[in-house]
This record gives sequence, structure tokens and C-alpha cells, in this order.
Amino acid sequence: MLLGLRQRPEKARVGALVQVLAEGLPQWRRRPLLVPVPSWKRQGNPLPALVCHQLVHQLGYRRSDLLERSRPVLGQHHLKRAMRLANQEGAFRCRRGPRPGEALGRPVLIVDDILTSGATGCNAATAMETLGWQVVGILCLARTPAARARPGRPLQRAVI
Repeated sequence: MLLGLRQRPEKARVGALVQVLAEGLPQWRRRPLLVPVPSWKRQGNPLPALVCHQLVHQLGYRRSDLLERSRPVLGQHHLKRAMRLANQEGAFRCRRGPRPGEALGRPVLIVDDILTSGATGCNAATAMETLGWQVVGILCLARTPAARARPGRPLQRAVI
């Protein structure tokens, strides 16, 4: 469904997904600052921005487009975890650091649509933390299933 929404975004369907997602979010002392993951393509993935829009509308969160791509990356759907991490290394830069008092006590969430290895979110968070933002997590609509353990091979999970 999410892959279809990337091609043909529907505000109402994204809104319904975000409503369910919002039920599991913690109660924050200060409303989080949402930072959508930008695409490097001109006709990029619209879902991170749409999720942010819905969270602003439904919960009163704030959004800021602080991230930008510093270079294009390969499509990751065929890459294994190690290659995804290398592919995303240095792929983001943060437009600015927090103004005095801006980041104090405000949780920052990176927003993407699907979490697979965590490479995109981790590298986006690193770019923001380098300039002084305190990223507390990544918010996604879906998580790909973890790799199944094969006989003689332990289950591998991404730690984020």
C-alpha cells in the first residue's frame, strides 16, 4: 500500500495511517520537531512530507525542512545492509543548527515512510546532531520484516 501511495499520494489514506500511528506515540512535554527525509530525485517520495503534514494537522507538532541531500545515492531496494549504510554515508547535510534555546527540551524526530536497515535515518540523524540538534528517533509508517534466521546463522536485526 505504501509503495502505491508513493506513486499516487492520497491525503485521506495517509491521514488515516498517521491517525493509527499517532495512537502509539508518547506524550511529549514539548511537541516534537518533525524533519522529513528529503529525496534526491526531482519527483521524489512524497510520503515523509505528507506524514509530517498530517502530524502537524492532527497533533499540532512542528515541522522544519532542516535536511537536504548533499549527494545523490543509489536506489536501496536491492542493497544489503552494509551496502545501504555505505550508500547513505554523508548523503545528508543539515541546513542550520538550532537557534539559542530552540533545541532545549524539544524532541526531534526524523520522518520517513519505510524503515529497512536504518541507514537513511541514522545518517540523517548524524547530520542533524553534528550541528547540535537532539534527535530522539525516527518515525516511519512501516518496518520491513527482519531477516529470518537460517540454520547455522543467527537472526540479524538493525539496532537503532
